[in-house]
This record gives sequence, C-alpha cells and structure tokens, in this order.
Amino acid sequence: MTSLEPNECTIPQLQAILSSAVAPRPIAWVSTINSEGRPNLSPFSFFNLFSTNPPILIFSPARRVRDNSTKHTLHNVEEVAEVVINVVPFCLIQQMSLSSTEYAKGVNEFEKSGVTMLKSDLVRPFRVAESPIQMECKVNEIKPLGAENGAGNLVICQVLKIHIFDSVVNDDNSINQEKLDLVARGGGSYYIRGKEGFLEIPKPLRTLGIGVDAMPEAIRRSTILSGNDLGVLGNVEALPTSDAVALFWKQNQSLKNELTTPTSMHQKAKEFLRDGSVFEAWCVLLS
Repeated sequence: MTSLEPNECTIPQLQAILSSAVAPRPIAWVSTINSEGRPNLSPFSFFNLFSTNPPILIFSPARRVRDNSTKHTLHNVEEVAEVVINVVPFCLIQQMSLSSTEYAKGVNEFEKSGVTMLKSDLVRPFRVAESPIQMECKVNEIKPLGAENGAGNLVICQVLKIHIFDSVVNDDNSINQEKLDLVARGGGSYYIRGKEGFLEIPKPLRTLGIGVDAMPEAIRRSTILSGNDLGVLGNVEALPTSDAVALFWKQNQSLKNELTTPTSMHQKAKEFLRDGSVFEAWCVLLS
C-alpha cells in the first residue's frame, strides 16, 4: 500500500489523487453575469447539496493549480451575487466540456458551446434552456479557503426557484433518475454516466477550440448532428484547410460519389465522430 501525506506531494499530484479518489462528483453547470451584463457559463465538480431547509448548494471555483489565477465565475459572483446552477445530462456532456475552455474575459460560453440562453425569473444570470433542471440562486456567502495554488472558494448559494422538464418527472411528481440521465466527474478526463459507468471525454484544448458559434450555420442548425456532436466539432483549434479537404476527397473518391446530399454528408460525419475521427468528419462537412 502507498501511503502519503499531502505535504509529500506536489499540488498537481495531490489534485490528481484527490479528484480520482473522491468520485463520482456531481456537476454544477454554473451561469453567472458580471456588473456589465456579460454572461458566463462554466462547469464545476467541486459541488453538492448541503441543506434542504434552507435549500443550500455549494460549489467551489478553485484557484488554478498551474498559476494561482482565479476564474471568471468567481469574479462575476463577487460583482453580482446571483447564479443559475444547471444540471448536466449525458446529451449535453460534450457541450458542457467545451464550455470549460478558458476563453478570454467577455467571451460568451453559451454561444461557444452552442446552448441557449433562457431568461431567469428571479435572478440576472441566464438559464441553460437545454438543461432538464435549472436552479436560480442567490449567493449568500463566498468563503475563500486559502490564497495559494489550488485553494477553493466556497460559493454558498440559496435556491430561490427550480425549473424541471416535465419529461423527467414521474406521475407522482418525483424525478425519474433514469430519464434525467445525469453525468458526474471522475479524475483526469473521466466522467461517469449514471446508467453506464465510466466514460472518457477528452479535455478541451489548452489552446482555444473554435466553439459552436464559429461553425457554418448549416452545421450548427443540423437536424442530424446532436449537441454532443457539435461539442466535439467545436473543440478543434482550427478548421481543416481547403487543401487538406481536397486531399481527403482525392484519397476517398468512392466515398465522395456516395455522399450526394447534405443529409448524407451529415450522417457520414456523425459516423466519423462516433469513431473518434474528428478531422474526417470536418472534411465531409466542409465539402
């Protein structure tokens, strides 16, 4: 057995150990807004329910391990003490992951991840329209846990209003966990789907993914590609060049002859994405 004391580990090592050991962790997809009215959307797995009366949720935007910087979410709740906490079902996992990309201040992660801003009833931050449960909250307190790399900041939220899709509610008004189909966080790049167990979702690029908002409208509005498909497509640093696309089709002439309609192209791109072939999917879509 390996036995360690925290001071014997580097901070990255300790974080990797703890985040793998304390798993699965629920995910809060947190919407905030700054004093200028700019929205932000980011997921946090340092999150849970801590009280029912009053209804209290706590999430923690920790200081970044690598450089001790703090996140836009923390800055926003310091300016506007309100949040919306959205849950994350499997059908949104790729878009949620894409929204964790460290885009510059002022970039709208709703647009980058391809989800819809829905006006809240009691707070200023927007809800994620596609999330099956959305909780509007006021921030009661922000409690810093330290000033060094990796230190958390507990954002203590009181739930003011809950919005629930009818499609995940049973006849007795209880929530159907299987229909809700939530995902949770493991260590590294691992997530857990309640129905099926562990699955691996590559982390967003350290360099910025183009985002769903940068895609051609015909792709964004596809009736064949899912939100998860768009999340994967948006997590590329740049689109394939016209030369790369031309070379792909030169090498795949028989496939080109098969794909004669936008529908067939989108279906083939979806197949490529299912196999993890993102470059090939983009080449088909950009033909």
